[in-house]
Amino acid sequence: MATPVTEQLHQDAIGLDARPLNEVAELLARSQSDAAAAPLASLTPICTGAKAMAQTIRSDGILRYLAAGSSGLMAASDALELGGTYSIPASQIRIHMAGGLPSGVEMPGDVEDATDNLGHELADLSTKDTLITVSASGTTPYTVAAARIARAKGVTVIGIANNGGTELLQLADHPILLSTPPELISGSTRMGAGTAQKIALNMLSTLMAIDLGHIQDGMMINLRADNYKLRTRAKGIVCQLTGVTPELAASALNAADGNLKCAALMAAGARTQNDALALLRATNDHLRPALEKIRNKETTNLGDTK
Repeated sequence: MATPVTEQLHQDAIGLDARPLNEVAELLARSQSDAAAAPLASLTPICTGAKAMAQTIRSDGILRYLAAGSSGLMAASDALELGGTYSIPASQIRIHMAGGLPSGVEMPGDVEDATDNLGHELADLSTKDTLITVSASGTTPYTVAAARIARAKGVTVIGIANNGGTELLQLADHPILLSTPPELISGSTRMGAGTAQKIALNMLSTLMAIDLGHIQDGMMINLRADNYKLRTRAKGIVCQLTGVTPELAASALNAADGNLKCAALMAAGARTQNDALALLRATNDHLRPALEKIRNKETTNLGDTK
């Protein structure tokens, strides 16, 4: 049986420990750079996977990130950012990590083979959910077993793996192959493979947010402004989108109870928060066409917008 690419020896590994550290540092940086290009070969499944994630959010389903080991950390890091960045409700996000999220500095090594409790862990899976599975090898028992359970329940599966032709990719509705080179430190998939996984996961969630209407002109227009930095950012975004002064932007944000999209519409001319919400309902929560409706004066009674 052929050795998986993620376990093979890198061409520059022999004598690595005898080389000057600056040479090793350059090799490490270049290997990471090579790995970072891997998602470019899987743009189509990344885009279709992102659309599936957006549909899950629209239908009140749950995004479930599931993995083991370092892949689990990559998955968790993306999941944990969705609330603060795009205001995805916590009730619509789950993190399933083999052995649970670590609370200390040690990562258990044997739990990726543990599948006995998966049926219980995923008992509440719904067809509205999307399961995002990540495994460098593509054969991790915990991850593969979860994908099998999800498929049996009619749940959409996104599979991310760094080895082609593996069972995880075969089980996935949206198989994302990240063909990274062998690691400079053989088998240390937290390095190149992990870098490619993080990029692919970031792409998935960002494309999902665009599809949901949570990004405009490269700005996070659905962020949760729950600290000074984000309140300042929200005010700047309203100014950028509407051209109003910072004072008017702050006033609009207060009147909209911190809802950035509503604040932008009110700064642009919507009379009340209810009028702004009606416009957003009419545009499937996308701010750009809602702003265009105001600017083009397509309606004289915003509250009656259909």
